[in-house]
Amino acid sequence: MINPGSLVLPTKLPQIGEKTHKLGFAMSCEHNTGVLLRALATSKRTARILELGTGTGVGTAWLLDGMDAESRLITVDVNPEYQQVARETFSNDKRLEIVTEDAASFLQRQPANSFDLVFADAMPGKFEYLDEALALVSRGGFYVVDDLLPQENWPEGHASKVERLIEKLSSLAEFRAVGLSWSSGIMILARV
Repeated sequence: MINPGSLVLPTKLPQIGEKTHKLGFAMSCEHNTGVLLRALATSKRTARILELGTGTGVGTAWLLDGMDAESRLITVDVNPEYQQVARETFSNDKRLEIVTEDAASFLQRQPANSFDLVFADAMPGKFEYLDEALALVSRGGFYVVDDLLPQENWPEGHASKVERLIEKLSSLAEFRAVGLSWSSGIMILARV
């Protein structure tokens, strides 16, 4: 296992962490998830990347840290208060577009095969509107979900939703899937 103290963190992450703590937001992606996101973003040159669920911008920081200068990231969240942390932190990064909107509405307007990497860290795109999110992944692109291992904050009945999601993602003929007992539990799908 990776020692968290040995990770090279994105430069803006401490600033985001401080503001996130003050807001009481406790649903940011874990550092081990971030390391994986950064590596996947690095593998895609001149990429179009979509993050569903900005939160305060922790996942955003990891994705941006892996992207080249020509890549673009769109991050979508319905909560402007949390998202404001990301807006302030990355206001000068021209690779980033921050959209404050329900991800379900956003997903329904996007053309198929339009993203090289989709990180679904919100209910829409993961448990709702999954087919719409998967349709956005280009050939050779990745679809990534986290929070698949049991967690104390799961509401009653959520475990069965996760089981059904994993079962569906594992059975898709147009993707190759791998589940990882890494971080909060991750699945990566690559479109054939």
